[in-house]
Amino acid sequence: MLQRKQIVVIGSVVVLMGLMLSLDIQGLVKPNEGAAVTNASGPVQAAKVKEVSLEDISLTAKESLNASLKKQITDLETQLKSSSESEKLNIQKQLAQQWDDVNQSTPASFYYELIAEKEPNFDSWLKAGDKFTDAYQQSMDTLVQPALVQKAISSYQKADKIKPNTLEIKTGLGIAYVTGTPNPMQGITLLLDVVKQDPKNLKANLNLGLFSMKSGQFDKAVERFKTVIDIAPSAEAWFYLASSYENMDRKSDAIAAYLKTKEIAADPNMSQFVDRKVNELSN
Repeated sequence: MLQRKQIVVIGSVVVLMGLMLSLDIQGLVKPNEGAAVTNASGPVQAAKVKEVSLEDISLTAKESLNASLKKQITDLETQLKSSSESEKLNIQKQLAQQWDDVNQSTPASFYYELIAEKEPNFDSWLKAGDKFTDAYQQSMDTLVQPALVQKAISSYQKADKIKPNTLEIKTGLGIAYVTGTPNPMQGITLLLDVVKQDPKNLKANLNLGLFSMKSGQFDKAVERFKTVIDIAPSAEAWFYLASSYENMDRKSDAIAAYLKTKEIAADPNMSQFVDRKVNELSN
């Protein structure tokens, strides 16, 4: 199951990049380098968002599963409805893992939230926040995305109350604030503070690179993705670097980075995409 999940993730790099860069991020400009760092638990203005239910999310997610996997999850859901309070937590953990195993972050995130409500410790709320982050970054439903962002923020803020000002929480909140609130600079400030304290922070550097791409600052994006590659080279990071070079019209650098993406991903769909890109950039 793990191998299948890895293949799904690798094969979705192009799609994920499109989703990340299509998220509606307003007011994203270069922050004042001397700006004060906002506390992770500080207030943030949130727009009204559509209510989403676990039942609806599950029904939608099951449409992409084969009959066997759909039955496994449906059976657990049925078992959960008739279980006693003492049994619910264990079944919720099984459902969270099942959804995780098939790379369906949105229903998984709702179960991790339920788990955190029953086991309200730092790690549980951090896990819920991270899974909601995965969910809104992967979701193609623009009506559901804002609700997932707000759930991520809420989960991180609950974790922050238990263990204030950790880099994990600042990173998660920073990404969510940029993505889904009217004050993206609050998030950028948090992420800049993270990399100031931890220059090799993988998640903060990756997302600062993505936000630089979103705002057209491709030179800054290149430096962020180079840092990410130095920390943990991946097909995703090489792909983002290649796209940044392409937008800067640095064709030879873009080709080299695309070819590195193809080498690491070892995925037929990615290989075909890269071959087309190399052909375009070579002519």
